[in-house]
Amino acid sequence: MSDPKIWVAISFLLFVALVARIGWRIATKALDARAERVRAELEEASRLRAEAEAMLRQAEAERAAALAEAEDMISRAQAEAERVAARTAAEVEAQARAREKMAMDRIAAAEAAAIAEVRAAAAEVAGAAAAAVLREMLDPAEEAARLDRAVADIPRAFRSAA
Repeated sequence: MSDPKIWVAISFLLFVALVARIGWRIATKALDARAERVRAELEEASRLRAEAEAMLRQAEAERAAALAEAEDMISRAQAEAERVAARTAAEVEAQARAREKMAMDRIAAAEAAAIAEVRAAAAEVAGAAAAAVLREMLDPAEEAARLDRAVADIPRAFRSAA
């Protein structure tokens, strides 16, 4: 054991073991730190994925709600359009009935005026015929008196007949 080569070899082996042990600790710490960073990044990625999925679900829910609201708005708009169409049709119908009634009233007024004209003309003709007959049958003084009475009674006779 007195050979210096052995002591140098033992010293070298001890040195290599010590360096290896220190190197191993440094390497394992570095690997552990890297593993911890990777684990933290994986956890962060998992958290971000869960957050993204939650946001996706929320966006899908909001989309479905917006779609339902849009469909509801469309159905309300269609119902309102139908109500407006029905109301407009009813108003047009009422206007048509009012115009028809006005036309019927005008026709009735025209008929009444025509009947009055015919009655007046008939009264004039009857009066003239009666005067002619009386002129032939009566003397002029008596004829004038009867004619005046008959002419005076004609409007009263028509008023009582109407």
